[in-house]
Amino acid sequence: MNEKLFHTVKSAGIWDLVMGVVILITGLTSGILLLVNAFRLLKGKQDMMI
Repeated sequence: MNEKLFHTVKSAGIWDLVMGVVILITGLTSGILLLVNAFRLLKGKQDMMI
């Protein structure tokens, strides 16, 4: 009984860790893309200003 419970808790912990890493990578990637687009907009602002 204890081994089955240990296996279940271990599996849940591994999946939580995997999901945390995926969410972290997704957040970093989207943040970098947002910054790149913001810098591109700021750079283009000079050309748009009359």
